[in-house]
Amino acid sequence: MADGSSRVRSGDVLLDVRVRGTGPAVVLVHGFPDTQGVWDDVAARLAADHTVVTYDVRGAGCSTAPPRHDGYRRERLVDDLVAVLDATVPDHPVHLVGHDWGSVQLWEAVLTEADDPRLRGRLASFTSISGPPIDLLGHYFRHNVRRRRLGRVLDQARRSWYIGAFQVPLVPELVLSAGPGLARSAIERLEDVRFGPTFVTDVRHGINLYRQNVGLPARGLRRTSVPVRLVVPLRDRYLSPALYEDLPAMVERLSRVDVDAGHWVVRHEAETVARTVAEHVRAHT
Repeated sequence: MADGSSRVRSGDVLLDVRVRGTGPAVVLVHGFPDTQGVWDDVAARLAADHTVVTYDVRGAGCSTAPPRHDGYRRERLVDDLVAVLDATVPDHPVHLVGHDWGSVQLWEAVLTEADDPRLRGRLASFTSISGPPIDLLGHYFRHNVRRRRLGRVLDQARRSWYIGAFQVPLVPELVLSAGPGLARSAIERLEDVRFGPTFVTDVRHGINLYRQNVGLPARGLRRTSVPVRLVVPLRDRYLSPALYEDLPAMVERLSRVDVDAGHWVVRHEAETVARTVAEHVRAHT
C-alpha cells in the first residue's frame, strides 16, 4: 500500500490506518488511552528504512466502536490485526510492536499464530513494550500467592488498582462524565504526556478492554516460536519488572532490553525504542 491513510473494515468496525516509508514492514499498535499518534516520533525514525503501519484500535481515535461490549474481546482484536495486514502487507511477513494494551492484544496474536491459518508464517518478530500477556499476569499472582511472596503480590496490586476499579459497572463512566478535564489533566501531569481530542471517548470505550478480557478463566502459559524482544521501562508505575520473570516459559527466542524510563517510554525515549525495534527487525528479516 502507498503512503497515506485509509479505512479498513474488520467485521462491524472501520479502522483508521496509516502507512509510511518503505522497507521491512513494521506494525505499531497503541495502548490505552492512546491513539496511533503515540507512535509518531518512533514511526518517523523507523520510516526512513521501514514500511511503518499504525492504526487506531477499535473504539479509539478515528476508528469506529463495535456495537456490543463483547466486541472488545481479544479474539476480535486479533481479527483487526488480520484485517490491517491483509489490507496493507498481504504478501510479506511483518514485525509487530505493541505498547500497553497494544502489546497485550498482540500477544494474543503471537500466542495463537501457529494455530491460526490467517497468521501462520506472517509474523517475523514481536517487540513487546509495557504490556504482558494476560496469561502471564494471572500466573504471576497465582504463582506468588502459592509461594507466599505477598510483597510482590501487594506491589503489583497497588500498581494495577485501576483494573479493579474499571470492573465496577457505571462508576468509571460517571466519574469521567463528571470531570473529564480533571481526569485527563491529572494523568498528563503525572506522566508528562499529552492525549488527543478524542480522549474522553477513547477512555469510555477502552474500559471495555479490561472488562471483557481481565479475569477470564486461566489458560495456563501458552508458548510461541515467534522471536520476541521485551522492552521493560524500569520506572513503569503500572507494571513491575518482576512480572516478566517467567516469560521464558512462554517464548522460545526471547531477548530483553531494560530502559530507564516510565510507562510512556514510546514518547519519552522514541530514539531508544526505534533503535531497539530496528535491531530486532534486522535480526529477524
